[in-house]
Amino acid sequence: MHYIVHCLDYVGQVQKRLDHYDSHKAYLATNPIRTLISGPLLADDEETMIGSCFLVEAQSMEEVMTFHRNDPFYAAGIWEKVSIRPFSKRVDNRT
Repeated sequence: MHYIVHCLDYVGQVQKRLDHYDSHKAYLATNPIRTLISGPLLADDEETMIGSCFLVEAQSMEEVMTFHRNDPFYAAGIWEKVSIRPFSKRVDNRT
């Protein structure tokens, strides 16, 4: 099953995000879950990071929740709002 993890930062978290970026990146590199696509969400200026988005593949919602709770960004309290939802992929135009 695919899941979307959509995270919005508390306002003004860019420096805190950067401070924890290396540990976040190292965590993701351990492949705790199959991540298909991930990256930061951007403000309207298309530069300022304001959140994170992941498209993951997992056996259960609990597996995704564990992945999320173990992320250093979660531990640092960067994300204000998080939505985790099952996703039914209908179209995939990636090459």
